[in-house]
Amino acid sequence: MKVYKFGGASVKNADGVRNLKHIIDGQSELFVIVSAMGKTTNALEEVFDFYRTSNIEGAQNKIDQIAAYHQQIIDELFGEPRQLGQVEALLSELHRFVTTVPYDPSRAEERYDRMVAFGELISTTIISEWLNFAGIANHWVDMRRCFVTQFRHKDANVLIEESSPLLRREVAGSAARVFIGQGFIGSAADGSTTTLGREGSDYSAAVVAHILDAESMTVWKDVDGILNADPKIFPEAQKIDALNYVDTIELAYSGAQIIHPKTIKPLQNKNIPLFVRPFGNKEAAGTRIDGSAEDVKIPIIILKRNQSLLTLRSRDLSFVLEEKFPIVFSILERFRIKTNLIHNSAVDLNLCTESSWRLEEAALALQAEGFDTTINNDVELLTIRNHTDEALKAHTFSERNIVKQIDIRTVRVVLRKE
Repeated sequence: MKVYKFGGASVKNADGVRNLKHIIDGQSELFVIVSAMGKTTNALEEVFDFYRTSNIEGAQNKIDQIAAYHQQIIDELFGEPRQLGQVEALLSELHRFVTTVPYDPSRAEERYDRMVAFGELISTTIISEWLNFAGIANHWVDMRRCFVTQFRHKDANVLIEESSPLLRREVAGSAARVFIGQGFIGSAADGSTTTLGREGSDYSAAVVAHILDAESMTVWKDVDGILNADPKIFPEAQKIDALNYVDTIELAYSGAQIIHPKTIKPLQNKNIPLFVRPFGNKEAAGTRIDGSAEDVKIPIIILKRNQSLLTLRSRDLSFVLEEKFPIVFSILERFRIKTNLIHNSAVDLNLCTESSWRLEEAALALQAEGFDTTINNDVELLTIRNHTDEALKAHTFSERNIVKQIDIRTVRVVLRKE
């Protein structure tokens, strides 16, 4: 068994779906994990924002836009107007949800997960039905029935021991030997839909590879492989031919848009190689990730946008780290605020976090614990691994610097946005 993963950019239109078919054509014993099409997850997050602010008309209009976007892809794939009953049923369910289920702030993450999961369910339904129509027999898999996760909404981990018999039974019970499943989603023990964190489809594919003892996993992207920087920001970016598991984890943790941070462990545990290959050229080697590659020597530059800087100060100017840290991070965990950098002085604690609609709520909870808080939503986080004097001079000497951390191998800088 091989595992392939296709991201949203790879299937953003009918041509992308046709190219997916070109890549998998002629193969069997293949498990394909697919993300939501294009920017559908972002669009569903907009639906959620309308929903949580009681703008039901705005939510419905956005759902109608999502429906029109997918219908255009369906019509182009089938060469004529075509109604797919299961897609219509999913969209109707989404409409019913926003109009009949009241928003409950205490269950915000659960509501979020249920809503954004529709993106993957719709994309895989379209792709599975069209592949069957185009002559590639396949079995559609509802990953919510195969992945048991923690009871943790918006950033759950898959419980591999509980999930293994479910996924293996699904595969063994199918006559078709090509499987189409969703990335990003699973379900908790109570049956509620959970998500595995933004960009979590990579992690989904890795867990499938682990459970099915796959010979390899391949992520198909719109780049030649893994580069040492985003070429859209840093034109001098170079391709990296091979990476080891440790370097990949470090890069993913720092925000590199190459692989989800939780992806590597399931693969490393069974020494399954991971390939990142170009969607537009299925013959290209791309980048190989395994346990034997040498450490990367060239600087790797990562710019993480959509960040916030949360600054805390104890009102009595005392800051006993051992006592205060558990309070701070338990509150951030409660509101699912991800921290990407921690920087402290005697009385201040600076936290660079992912931007979140719940950051203001977390700040209020921290104020109730005796902290003064300020939030700067206009920041970015720059990381340079394997830094050189030249790289430091080019990228980290700036009037935009707010916080800088540097060690022998890595520098991280919180920057004001330009």
